Amino acid sequence: MTTPTKGLEGVVAAESSISSIIDDQLTYVGIPIDDLAENASFEEVVYLLWNLKLPNETELEEIRKALVENMKVPEGLIAHLKSYDLKSVHPMAALRTAVSYMSLYDENPEKLDRESNLKRAIRIQGNLGAIVTAFARLRNGEEPVQPKPEYTFAENFIYMLNGRAPKDIEVEAIDKALVLHADHELNASTFTARVCVATLSDMYSGITAAIGALKGPLHGGANEAVMKMLTEIGEVDNAIPYVKDKLANKEKIMGMGHRVYRNGDPRAKHLKEMSRQLTELVGEEKWFEMSIKIEDYIKEEKGLPANVDFYSASVYHSLGIDHDLFTPIFAVSRTSGWLAHILEQYENNRLIRPRADYVGPEHAKFIPLENRE
Repeated sequence: MTTPTKGLEGVVAAESSISSIIDDQLTYVGIPIDDLAENASFEEVVYLLWNLKLPNETELEEIRKALVENMKVPEGLIAHLKSYDLKSVHPMAALRTAVSYMSLYDENPEKLDRESNLKRAIRIQGNLGAIVTAFARLRNGEEPVQPKPEYTFAENFIYMLNGRAPKDIEVEAIDKALVLHADHELNASTFTARVCVATLSDMYSGITAAIGALKGPLHGGANEAVMKMLTEIGEVDNAIPYVKDKLANKEKIMGMGHRVYRNGDPRAKHLKEMSRQLTELVGEEKWFEMSIKIEDYIKEEKGLPANVDFYSASVYHSLGIDHDLFTPIFAVSRTSGWLAHILEQYENNRLIRPRADYVGPEHAKFIPLENRE
């Protein structure tokens, strides 16, 4: 047996046409992330990831309408959300359970042909945004808001979260964040989704499994952990002493560095600029300023630049979003990529079943119960 690679680092486990990370450059279907972040809407990216081409005007309008239509969550699912202990349950646990419950509203979730799966993908993508906003409102004692048919996905997300018309800067920030987080090659949650559906399990199972993987602080939970750190620091002058103390105790600084990038996460600069604009807009420039100090110090001391999670934290905070909703918003975006990979896995499926290098005792003997110490 070959020598195992810890964490599967550097192991190529699949061929994919969806996204690539080559020489520290991220692309979706070959298009650089910089071009998409500056020019594409989330709906365009969703279509691109699922169809491997950009939509024309008619196709874009069709997918926008379909996504908005599916942001109307079934009443039974709302009732299910209301049954949670809304004041104590973590939003990612609520989202994971709600997605699994969503499958009960599918008449034939086991029908896995491409046409059925594309319709299902639209339903899942639209419902994810609605579930997160409904959960946020319900736990604050407010009723969920229905989407407006004329709004985009990003506009509806903000509207359904806050119950008011979105501001242009809010739409720009959310749309950009959704585009930047949509896919990222074979990351932990995407790999989890592909492993799940490679057994020919249904799409809801794949998304539920992926949400479970994203929940961890070493993956999607990093942006929430970053905001926790910034809140603990409190003021700009405390940033460097705080970081020095963490490093002295060999504690991890969240949001810094990335396994697949050596010269920096190409997505980070886009949210860094949004963080600068938004913190200035709300009069809380300290979050951006302390972030800059931390990034510069860690880059100098450890050679680790900021990743996309680092600045998404202050962006979401400046939008007035509860900190424990940061990762669910990440999930709303990454669902587009998970679904793309699920569709791709189904089309050229082989059960994913690696081996393990056994390092336990050999030739052990069974000891009868009465003779055991």
